Amino acid sequence: MAVTLRLKRFGRLNHPTFRVVATDPRFPRDGRIIEALGYFLPLLPRAQEQVKLNADRIQYWLSVGAKPSDTVAQMIEKAGMKVPVTKKAERAKSKGKPAPFVAPKKKVRKPKAQRRAEKAARAGDSAKK
Repeated sequence: MAVTLRLKRFGRLNHPTFRVVATDPRFPRDGRIIEALGYFLPLLPRAQEQVKLNADRIQYWLSVGAKPSDTVAQMIEKAGMKVPVTKKAERAKSKGKPAPFVAPKKKVRKPKAQRRAEKAARAGDSAKK
């Protein structure tokens, strides 16, 4: 089971408060959690009191492979903890060369007289049968 460290929103309208939680990524943002790891109060005037994290538990979750969201990773780094960097997989290059570009044929409408003649011919063929 993969675990992510992300924010869960609480608080009333226009007054957000967030908890930093460990959760399964398949659950919704405000859904079931595994463990609460701290909080973030963005509207607090003093920056020192805005974020509080449980460093021991965050280090534990990172050590067992939990992936923090971008925002939580920034908070962890500001708190002085190290966030493991995951390497993105490189795409394999194809060995074949791409086919040369060929522009699609332009559709040109037949003149009205020619269309009428073709329609009349088809009508004449069906009338003979």
